[in-house]
Amino acid sequence: MPQPNDLSRSLVPLEQDSTLVAVLELSQSSWLVAGTVPGVERQPLKKLDPDEQALLRLLGRWQEEEARAGRRVTRIAVAYEAGRDGFWLARWLRSRGIEVHVIHPTSVAISREHKRAKTDRLDTAMLMRVFLGWLRGERGHCGMVAVPSPEEEDAKRPSRERESLVGERTRIVNRMKGALARLGIRGFKPELRRAPER
Repeated sequence: MPQPNDLSRSLVPLEQDSTLVAVLELSQSSWLVAGTVPGVERQPLKKLDPDEQALLRLLGRWQEEEARAGRRVTRIAVAYEAGRDGFWLARWLRSRGIEVHVIHPTSVAISREHKRAKTDRLDTAMLMRVFLGWLRGERGHCGMVAVPSPEEEDAKRPSRERESLVGERTRIVNRMKGALARLGIRGFKPELRRAPER
């Protein structure tokens, strides 16, 4: 029996003739958007400046192309990989009636047999394949991340900052121990309160 919060596959049936599917490859300087538009033979690919309004206009233009091809869009599904940008874009698009999914980056299977080329164009093609498989309800393509509210996202910040500070402290302590070991001093614990006196 499917779980209501199962993010490993879509529980909504995919109707390919009326669903506009788009994936985004987000970077700091540009966004690459790939689409699958029913009734349009080509697979559109568009590079945009990082601008959510331009993305919304592009999706609207593709929807118009679909209408001119005699198809009626009943669903727009967009996906991108979780990363530096976080979830603001997903929340923004959802507030405008667009179905958005955020792909967990480690859930996408990548062939490890040989070194693969890494370009945004190839990444969008791979994301499109796994997202379409996920939309069809097939397991094993990818997993989605639940989009948190701004408050939930902010609540995670202190623990992430603490992890970062603890990691930084560990690096500094290890460097100090290494420097002291080169001078023949072993067993010294620089993290102790009385370390400066010793």
